[in-house]
Amino acid sequence: MTKNWIITGASSGIGRALTEAALAAGDCVVAAMRRPERIADLLTTYPDALLAVRHDVRDTASAAHLVAGAVERFGAIDVLVNNGGVGQIGAAEEIDDRQLRDMLDQHLFGPAALVRAVLPGMREQGKGTIVQISSQGGRVSFPGAGSYSAGKFALEGWSEALAGEVEPFGIRVLIVEPSRFRTGFNAPDVLKLATPSKTYGPLLAAVRADMLAVDGKQEGDPARAADIIRSLVDAESAPLRVPLGREAVRRLATAHRRGLEELDKIAALSESADFPGVPESVRPV
Repeated sequence: MTKNWIITGASSGIGRALTEAALAAGDCVVAAMRRPERIADLLTTYPDALLAVRHDVRDTASAAHLVAGAVERFGAIDVLVNNGGVGQIGAAEEIDDRQLRDMLDQHLFGPAALVRAVLPGMREQGKGTIVQISSQGGRVSFPGAGSYSAGKFALEGWSEALAGEVEPFGIRVLIVEPSRFRTGFNAPDVLKLATPSKTYGPLLAAVRADMLAVDGKQEGDPARAADIIRSLVDAESAPLRVPLGREAVRRLATAHRRGLEELDKIAALSESADFPGVPESVRPV
């Protein structure tokens, strides 16, 4: 059966690859991005199945309008892919409130607004899939990536709760955690870099250099990623979280093992914080 998609950040990278894959499969796509002219070639090839919409994910007030336009053009929405966003490098003291809020706007508030807009329709039809493009940085972080990870960590926590809330209505949530993919993410005119400070500049110099040097050399293939995501959307069941790429698998596995080791070391001390003799709480979920 054909599907109707909304894909944000559809002009490049994984978003573009997903758009191309969905269209090639005969599906219909509402491609939302800041510069719709970047997919003019796809509009020429798929004039009836593709709607390009100028949309900034930070503009939460326009989310309902975007969804309404998609429904008007193609009918019920089967898949929402929240893919739009950018990276940012800077130490906690180098990132000001505006820059931190920008990461949260792009990676949490924007996706949340679109999810709220599509859910009534998905509930009515009793099915739907919400794909949240997170990052390996949505579960592990490192110096300089705090503001970016803040948005992705928040997205993952919000989406994990969402998954339990919408499952009874036949709606699935898929959190995708890519490592490095050959997209524009690391391009000098895309990646946001805070002004280096005397305090942290030397510490983060290697991180900044590495993030820029990898542009165009990333090992991840957006087309292969798109095929994997599409296969999971079509599958009868899928895990909540899906790391993409060897590095993501390795880093996340290492982080989980380290976390369990740390928990084991402090478990007895942590448990001693409870009142003696009082049973552990029983929760509904």
